[in-house]
Amino acid sequence: MRIHILFLFLLICNKSSAQKIYGTVYDEKGDLLPFASVTIKGTSRGTSANNNGRFSFTVTPGEYTLVCQHIGYTASEKKLTVKEDVEVTFILTTQKLVMKEVIVRSNGEDPAYEIIRQAIKKRNYYNNQVNSFTCDMYGKDLIKLRSLPDRILGRKIPQEDRKEMGVDSSGKGIIYLSESVSKVYAQRPDKFKLEVLSSRVSGSSGFGFTFPAFINLYTNNVNVFSETFNPRGFISPIADNALRFYKFKFLGTFWEDGKAVNTIRVIPKRNYEPLFSGVINITDDDWRIHSFDLTLTKQSQLELMDTLSISQLYVPVNNDVWRVKNQLLHFNLKMFQIDAIGNFLTVYSDYAINPVIDKKKFDNIVIKYDTAVDKKPHAYWDSTRLVPLEPEELKDYKIKDSIFEAQKDSLSARQNIDSLKKMQGPLKPWKVFWNGIHRTHYSRKNTYQWGIQALLTGVEYNPAEGLVVNVQPYFEKNINKTNVSVEPTIRYGFSNTHLNAWADIRLRTRDNRTDRKMKRETWTFSGGKRVTQFNKENPIDHFRNSLTTLFYGENFMKTYENYFGSISFTKRFESGLRIGLSALYEDRIPLYNTTDYTFSNKNKVRITTNFPVLGESDTVFFSRHQAVLVSFDVSFKPGQKYIQLPFSKIPLGSKYPTFSFNYTKGISDILGSDVNFDKWRIGISDDKNLKLAGTFKYRINVGGFINAHKVAIQDYQHFKGNQSHLAAGDYLSSFQLLKYYKYSNTNDFYVYGNIDHHFNGLLTNKIPLFKRLNWNLVAGGNAFYVNDHSSYAEVFVGLENILKLFRLDFVTGFEYGRQAVTGFKLGGGGLLGNSLSGSNSGRRNRSVSLSF
Repeated sequence: MRIHILFLFLLICNKSSAQKIYGTVYDEKGDLLPFASVTIKGTSRGTSANNNGRFSFTVTPGEYTLVCQHIGYTASEKKLTVKEDVEVTFILTTQKLVMKEVIVRSNGEDPAYEIIRQAIKKRNYYNNQVNSFTCDMYGKDLIKLRSLPDRILGRKIPQEDRKEMGVDSSGKGIIYLSESVSKVYAQRPDKFKLEVLSSRVSGSSGFGFTFPAFINLYTNNVNVFSETFNPRGFISPIADNALRFYKFKFLGTFWEDGKAVNTIRVIPKRNYEPLFSGVINITDDDWRIHSFDLTLTKQSQLELMDTLSISQLYVPVNNDVWRVKNQLLHFNLKMFQIDAIGNFLTVYSDYAINPVIDKKKFDNIVIKYDTAVDKKPHAYWDSTRLVPLEPEELKDYKIKDSIFEAQKDSLSARQNIDSLKKMQGPLKPWKVFWNGIHRTHYSRKNTYQWGIQALLTGVEYNPAEGLVVNVQPYFEKNINKTNVSVEPTIRYGFSNTHLNAWADIRLRTRDNRTDRKMKRETWTFSGGKRVTQFNKENPIDHFRNSLTTLFYGENFMKTYENYFGSISFTKRFESGLRIGLSALYEDRIPLYNTTDYTFSNKNKVRITTNFPVLGESDTVFFSRHQAVLVSFDVSFKPGQKYIQLPFSKIPLGSKYPTFSFNYTKGISDILGSDVNFDKWRIGISDDKNLKLAGTFKYRINVGGFINAHKVAIQDYQHFKGNQSHLAAGDYLSSFQLLKYYKYSNTNDFYVYGNIDHHFNGLLTNKIPLFKRLNWNLVAGGNAFYVNDHSSYAEVFVGLENILKLFRLDFVTGFEYGRQAVTGFKLGGGGLLGNSLSGSNSGRRNRSVSLSF
């Protein structure tokens, strides 16, 4: 409350020295003209009209000349003497373009091409014109639904969720509204800092999302939103190679403040290329961008959204430098019967060109939120807001903020706890079979989560145990700054009648709220009796193995029982360094087959022993023994960047690869341990966005055994194979046609690598069916080398983004001394499939576009 009173006091004291200029923008027909720019002439100060043509901003008393501009309309100027609040009305007339005298080439070339050639020559100059700059930034983001179905993918949307989203009975309403005030710092060649000073999200204490970059047509390749949705980027209409991709049409010239401006229609030469369409205005003689209104569609390889319109208006900030004044992004989206639209409006002001910026300003924090970013009162926003709120926005703030405040004030109140319990609904025990049970115990001082994973997902079949049921309850609670989770597992095999039970206890610490440093540590304590695959990377999915065993008699998953105890520690540092230490004790017990049941008697003969097979037929049996292992892991991604929230940090990734190192030692004669070995591994991995050429992903590892005196089969170097009939193994970490344990070894050297190249629409956009479906080409290879007689390679080519979910590859594998083998593999891949499949071990790095 004190901070609100202080802000109100300061506003009252400042009232006499700040006056408001407000008004409305109309077109010549008397209709409201949305999102027009209003600027104080000779400066970069000003505002934007809202969707209803209303504008408002504050100035000190004095004389001003206001300039009102809108793409497609003639600019209007008005001189004002401001002594008190002043209302201004602008009426803009449709821009009349003049077809000035131009030189027509003998080949009949449109004069737009020569203008574009001149703009291309000046592109690099304007892109690098300033060494540094700062500016203020105001943003208002709005997303609203025009239609929301009762069900999405067969799942009903509860009425409580619809109400919380803010939609009415017809599925219409604002679902996201936010404002932010920020300061931008930028310096060549690639230094960037965005400080978010204040942020407001309707009905929430969240921080919203602030786009940290200008959409910059002076770069050859233009980033819009996230690379996740459009990794190839889009080709600028004034890129060096623009004439290969675009057609241009000269529409005419208009004059503004004594300067001639050429209006040019931008037309893609081909559909399904990453190209803009629309209008770009380029000044005469100096060939700089004055403004543009461009659109992207599905035929521009735009993902997720149906259309995205981008408009920008530049203003001079000194005699030779023009910068972006207003930027508007408007999108439409229709998916799964959801119809949504959105506006992301940004107003830039108070540019300082080539200031001296403290070197300490540019650290590993790219976006920094002030600790009091969400603490500003309503009076602050009423005085700071550059774009007036529209009636529906005022209503949204009023209703959602009042609900949020009421919930916050009563968060620990008995009635609110009862309300939360009621929303959760009664416990339904029968759901444990297919959905599981997931509950929260609400309390003023003792809130925690508990539940049981769905029993059906824990049912499996294998010849060693027969029918298997896994019961997996869990418990999670935050205690001070530590998250505590307990995850026990109870496993019973009906054929061998073995009961196994073990538990994992994890303690996770959060970032320090005092010094705002990233201090993420995890301690894991595990123990009990369990069933484990020989390859600790668990290459074989139990569901797939159950199917292949029952239908074909192919029991690829080889397991053993073990009494075990382990402790591990991992810590992540801001520098991109991650370290891990672990110790493991296992009392390893063989598991023999106890059943040969399959759906067909003829498949019983194909069932093999529950032990790995090396080479073609060398079954590796083992006797009960003990093992003590210690392991050290370290990985480092230099140049890691972050978003700094008030009390935590979000990694953004880095332009550099990730380097990793592992050292594992088997120690003999401790706790009866029978193993004695030392092995190492060094790796490098990365995702490289090559823009129009696609995304290149790779992982390379080198390693071997320094000491292999006593090595059990469980501790061999295993290559992650895949013998399933159709399902793909994990991309970038497995070999799609390799037998699981055929090349397991204890050699002193090995090297293996995986590469994936995602063309992201390149080439397939030339094939009519594929380009309409937005299916993309993918290709690559996997290989390892141990020695001249132990090596393997495979290459593949495929299509991804099938239904946004799937990827289908044709793979050919080559082994030493054997004929090539081929097969199809189906996995997750595409806009949605990559995240659902967990297939990309090289996780896409989010990146921030740094534009000048």
